Amino acid sequence: MVVFCKMLILRTVIVVLLLWTFAEADIYKYVREDGVILYTDAPLGEKIIKEKINKKETSPAAKTETVNSKKNKDSYHPIVHKKAKEHDIDPSLVTAVIKAESNGNPYAVSRKGAMGLMQLMPMTASELQVRNPFDPEDNIDGGTRYLRYLIERFNGNLTLALAAYNAGPKVVEKYGSVPPISETRQYVKRVLSLYNGKTDIPVSASYKQKKSEPIYKIIMEDGTILFTNFPLRKTNVIRF
Repeated sequence: MVVFCKMLILRTVIVVLLLWTFAEADIYKYVREDGVILYTDAPLGEKIIKEKINKKETSPAAKTETVNSKKNKDSYHPIVHKKAKEHDIDPSLVTAVIKAESNGNPYAVSRKGAMGLMQLMPMTASELQVRNPFDPEDNIDGGTRYLRYLIERFNGNLTLALAAYNAGPKVVEKYGSVPPISETRQYVKRVLSLYNGKTDIPVSASYKQKKSEPIYKIIMEDGTILFTNFPLRKTNVIRF
């Protein structure tokens, strides 16, 4: 009986020590290539972005609630107006997209991995050179540039541009109209309802006069060279 009690006490001490060790361990945040965020106390590999976080840091959900409680959604308006002016878009349209995409939550992550206020997919964010999709200014800058690009691509047809923002430009071009996707149709309807503006937006002169539109040479990080008529990237761009 004495031996049994000693073993029981020993096991209890071991469990307590293990729990104490885990509680004191460093916690790491990993961002996978598809945008999924993981939290763990052990390294997962070199290909995943690793960031050591404070053990007392609140969870993303709790942080979101704290930010939203301390910040009024109007706090993003100066950024929206600044970026909208830079990219020649009605700030009310950008605000409507933010409302429909994330409801003003800068830490929002969709099931498909879209991130931030304007819900940028990881690949799109990379092409736009958005370094931190959860930073409001960086996200709004990238999202506004991308929206302007889609408006140009669809010759000023805002309905098609918004459909492309949700489903992708190639899908819209395949159907030649808003694709028969319930989510996309509801999204377009919601944004237009929130915007309550024009559905046809003037495109730039360079888009109308295709013969004179500039060509951009983009040098990727791996050395790959791309040529395009729209500068998605902000650096390593050479205009011809």
